[in-house]
Formats: sequence, C-alpha cells, structure tokens
Amino acid sequence: MKMIIDTSIIIAVLLNEESKNKIVEITTGAELFAPASLHWEVANAFTAMFKRKRINLKESFQALKYYQEIPIRFLDVDLEKSLRVSFTHSIYAYDSYFIVAAKELNCPLLSLDSSMKNIASLEGINIIEV
Repeated sequence: MKMIIDTSIIIAVLLNEESKNKIVEITTGAELFAPASLHWEVANAFTAMFKRKRINLKESFQALKYYQEIPIRFLDVDLEKSLRVSFTHSIYAYDSYFIVAAKELNCPLLSLDSSMKNIASLEGINIIEV
C-alpha cells in the first residue's frame, strides 16, 4: 500500500512518542512517500525543540541517522497546485505539499496533525488513523 507520511509521523517515530508502535505497525510493508520538503521540516522541528530544551544537538544527530534509514520516496510537487491549496485553506505551503502529493499519487495520508487531516479530508484524501 502506498501512503504519504508527514512530518508529525516522522517526529513521533524518531522521538519514541506514544504513537510510535502504532505508526510502525501501520507503515510496515507500505510504500512511504513524502514531498522532498520533509528533510527541511524535520530539521526545523529539531531546531524548535532546541529552543524548548526538548533535545540537544547530539540527540538530533542520532535521530537524523534513524531518519535516513526510513525508506521514503521523495517527491517533487507542483507549486501552482500547492499554492492553490494554501490559498484555499489558508495554510502554509509546506503543509499543502503533503496534500498535493497525496492527491497526485491518489493515496492516503498518515498524519498526527488534526488540521492537516481535516484539510486533507476536505480535499477528498483518505486519512489513515493512528
């Protein structure tokens, strides 16, 4: 099964959050896809955690090593379509990339972000619940 995974899923797995085991169960054997922007979003999430003293630099480097082992196929997304979704739903382009990727691949979205799931649903995308 193909699915789009977003940043919230990656962070939950890398930081051993409560939902990690369920996410691993859902994604085992699946073909995982994400916009290429996921790389930068993961790093940005870590920098936000630095500010809150949630992780340190060494921990972020270890998490990045694990991240690089996750078999994700990275996609380029259509920027015009992304801007249209951003405009329609008043969301950041980075969020719209996941929506557009799911629509273009015609596959479900796996996310922990309730806003992302709501917008994806409005866009006719199936949501995989954790």
